[in-house]
Amino acid sequence: MNSNRRVVITGIGIVSSLGQDVDTFWKNIINGKCGIQKITLIDPTDYACQIASEVHDFDPTPAFPSPKEVKRSDRYSQFAVYAGWRALNDSGLDLNKEDRTQIGCFFGSGIGGLSTTESQCRVLFERGPRRLSPFMIPLLIQNMGSGLFSIFHGLGGPNFATCSACATSTHAIGEAWQTIKFGSADIMFAGGAEAAITCIGIGGFSAMKALSTRNDDPQHSSRPFDAERDGFVMGEGAGVLVLEELEHAKARGAKIYAELVGYGNTADAYHMTAPSPTGEGAARCMKMALRTAGLNPEDISYVNAHATSTKAGDVAEVLALKNVFGSNLSHIAVSSTKGAHGHMLGATGAVEMAVCALSVANDIVPPTINYEHKDPECDIDCVPNTAREITVNAALSNSFGFGGHNASLICRKFKG
Repeated sequence: MNSNRRVVITGIGIVSSLGQDVDTFWKNIINGKCGIQKITLIDPTDYACQIASEVHDFDPTPAFPSPKEVKRSDRYSQFAVYAGWRALNDSGLDLNKEDRTQIGCFFGSGIGGLSTTESQCRVLFERGPRRLSPFMIPLLIQNMGSGLFSIFHGLGGPNFATCSACATSTHAIGEAWQTIKFGSADIMFAGGAEAAITCIGIGGFSAMKALSTRNDDPQHSSRPFDAERDGFVMGEGAGVLVLEELEHAKARGAKIYAELVGYGNTADAYHMTAPSPTGEGAARCMKMALRTAGLNPEDISYVNAHATSTKAGDVAEVLALKNVFGSNLSHIAVSSTKGAHGHMLGATGAVEMAVCALSVANDIVPPTINYEHKDPECDIDCVPNTAREITVNAALSNSFGFGGHNASLICRKFKG
């Protein structure tokens, strides 16, 4: 990097099935709770997969200027704006004391306003084009979460939306980190949101045979690294981090969860949906993150794996980890929290990076829940079923998306 500016994490906002604030979410993650249940957002009777990790009792109103603005936003952008608002409050920032042109926002989404797309297609086919909503386009486009948050808070800094499937919000955080490193902003809100538990969303992923069909046992359906895993479970929600230039954070006396130090971004260049079976692209991504962080493999204490509970994906990631960490891998805790909160698609990377920051801050790593049957191809320390107290000096988070997109982030304990 050609900049010595350091970047720290000073705020976290979460919307998930395990909580709509960081404290509740973290307590449930550490205690091994699972947010997966029978789907209620749609009638799942005719679907192969009938389970998901839904956000219940969600009221976005406190984060919006008015109830009218809530109605003019899709569920995914409501999640984004609310998580951003939670992160703002958690950070202790007083925007009235800040130069808002130096504050930006990168919120991504893998799919965007899918419920709007679905409902408006019904209107089009059943009632004709003249009955389409004038808000259809702004409701469904993937940048609107980022746009609305900047509008509501008057943030004039860098602003766009990333889209790289399940790597979306990890890329958003990485790009925000670089934006601060190179001096284009002092503070960035970064993350992602997703709300794809819809007829098309569940139907489409079911058609791909990507989802678990363990419908009679939702709480044990998502089981990363377990030999009897049968697919991922859809989640929804949002994750947002406040990234801040270190001197700015120190000047206002901000609490610091961790320092963000590394970012990797590569492509498999292999297949539309399947990961490279050797994990080569993912390995290069992690090595890039280590290089930009100035760290060696043995410096990493914890890896939050992408591991979604699919057979091909979990094994490919283990091969990538072996490539990067070699014999050191036996000394590294590697867990996946998707058994608890489901696979939140474009939001999942930000939520999992929040997990890494909280692990660094609290010296505890969350478990991989529902681990019952050892897979010899996933012979790693996956922190089975029970959280573990260890010294977490540095943590790495992986996200891999359809299209061969890979993204990795590293945070470490803040040292003045």
